[in-house]
Amino acid sequence: MPTILLIDDDPSQLKLYTWILQRGSFAVVQALVGSTSVDLPDPANVSVDVVLLDFRLSSQLTAADIAGLVRAKFPNVPIIVLSELLFMPEDARAYASGFVPKGEPEKLLKTVSAAVTLSQSRR
Repeated sequence: MPTILLIDDDPSQLKLYTWILQRGSFAVVQALVGSTSVDLPDPANVSVDVVLLDFRLSSQLTAADIAGLVRAKFPNVPIIVLSELLFMPEDARAYASGFVPKGEPEKLLKTVSAAVTLSQSRR
């Protein structure tokens, strides 16, 4: 079962999107963003196929900051930006492999599935 690293600053969003992803047959590892940090899993213990990263965060860390931390731990894993915006934010293009607006679960599952296929082909 492919594993998705879900990163958000809102516990209710983590719960909702975990439920959606699990219904789509994905395993989910959650990372809650705090005011100054995010607790990412250790790559020695967790194999991640795709990262799903919330764009707007109530934190001193930006999505770009977190993407840098993710790249350091999981260098070849695709990052998909999840946001209430209707389009990919310009500053997310440097690190994001894809974009999904919140509230579109079917599109989310299709985008994540495609990213998993890409990620697994790189191994």
